[in-house]
Amino acid sequence: MVIVKKVETKKEQREFIDFPIKLYEGNEYFVPYLRSGEKAIFKSSLPYNKVCEVAFFNAYRDGKIVGRIQGIIQTEANLKWDQKRARFTRFDAIDDAEVSKALFDAFTSWAKEKGMNEVVGPLGYSDLEREGLLIEGFEELQTFEEQYNYPYYQKLIEDYGFSKDVDWVECTLRAPKESSDKLLRVSNKMLDKYGLRIVQETSVNRLIKNYAKPLFEMIDKTYSRLYGTMPLNDEIVSSLVKDFKMILRPKDVALIMDKEDKVVGFALLFPSISDVVRKSKGRITLPFLIRFIKTKKHPKVLDLGLIGISPEYESKGVITALIGLLVEFLEKGGAEHLETNLMLENNTHILNLMKHFDHTFNKRRRCFKMDI
Repeated sequence: MVIVKKVETKKEQREFIDFPIKLYEGNEYFVPYLRSGEKAIFKSSLPYNKVCEVAFFNAYRDGKIVGRIQGIIQTEANLKWDQKRARFTRFDAIDDAEVSKALFDAFTSWAKEKGMNEVVGPLGYSDLEREGLLIEGFEELQTFEEQYNYPYYQKLIEDYGFSKDVDWVECTLRAPKESSDKLLRVSNKMLDKYGLRIVQETSVNRLIKNYAKPLFEMIDKTYSRLYGTMPLNDEIVSSLVKDFKMILRPKDVALIMDKEDKVVGFALLFPSISDVVRKSKGRITLPFLIRFIKTKKHPKVLDLGLIGISPEYESKGVITALIGLLVEFLEKGGAEHLETNLMLENNTHILNLMKHFDHTFNKRRRCFKMDI
């Protein structure tokens, strides 16, 4: 018999956090969340929890935890998109339909009680969190920014009654076989034509002081039309900046500025810490810190975290200037390759940019939906 309990005690919180670590023990592709960050999701002081309603559930059989799920009502997103949706995230379970059904029953009942008429997921608090269920690419190491899951998850979710809402794809990017000289010449002409320039700071502190606010305003603007996005308030931005500061290197951030010194484009790369986090099982220990610092200084792989251009420049080819920089970076040995994060399958503007690299589409993720 499966018993589902709403997570309330510290012990239940620890079980919620620890369950995926045990479930994926020995799996070489799974990258856990940082444990310190996971503890924060239970706190009312978390900036996201101030604009969301949340619930956490653990499933038990014979006193042993066998699954978990988090429910989120993203109020700001629902207002923006005129929806009554509840999101599920952090769904993990053994390969057992009774367990997954019990978890989804608890989640959907909670959503109904809150007046929702639709459930979707996996989706986090925002599109800057882990989202989507892995349905292709099970033998690829995940980026730290995205979640791994076993192949059987898809059947558990679909058997409950969920169907596809949207897919994302991911790529491995390497330096092109042909020189990027022509691309760089064309992109520089585009910049000159519109009076734009590329800025790269020399220190993280200056980058944050001078550009953090306008950068996130531009992220909000360029991503606002994409699936599931929600407005970023000042407190959420401050929290994100704090997280980014830990991993960012100034040379991995490129900004396009206009004549009025306004940010109109950006590309953010992050040293891949997947192996570092995987080896420490999400715990920040001394060995973790040593490996983290070493990896940050000399990463073999970089994650392409965010890239975008202001809508008024989308059709003018300006973003190729950022792509040219990334290609040049790879050609000079800045990293062995780049790993993209999620790109919507119908976002042709971004997907077309992949042609400038030697690229391989290596992962696909899906968000599911269901009426309740």
